[in-house]
Amino acid sequence: MALFEQVSKDIVAAMKAKDKVRLEALRNIKKVFIEAKTAPGANDNLDDAVALKLLQKLAKQGRDSATLYNGQGRADLADAELAQVSVIEAYLPKAMSREELEAAVRDIIAQTGAQSIKEMGKVMGVASKQLAGKADGKAISEVVKSLLSV
Repeated sequence: MALFEQVSKDIVAAMKAKDKVRLEALRNIKKVFIEAKTAPGANDNLDDAVALKLLQKLAKQGRDSATLYNGQGRADLADAELAQVSVIEAYLPKAMSREELEAAVRDIIAQTGAQSIKEMGKVMGVASKQLAGKADGKAISEVVKSLLSV
């Protein structure tokens, strides 16, 4: 089942369960999905790869907002954002551990033949495509930097 249909089904389940936090998060996800489906050039379809990228973006925005709210002393708003992020993350694949990420980046460095930090862009281009949805771009960047600067 496609993510779009799964989210639609889960909205109904959240309404029946009267789970307000989950319902609000799911409605937000569906809104973003519909906007992506109706965007020019989308041909009124949304494949799961694009949907996963959208979910990752939503989760990152929620975490960033929570950090801002905590910095402003608004723990109540931060908690609400993090509750929605946890709903969003349930639809994302399990993130790679640091060790798995390092092993994958080592393979990519071997594939590209990169020798120094000057070739970080070449490695990042391949790593970003291969590890999309499995690891955060910032984490990938940190691992690439640490491995190439040795």
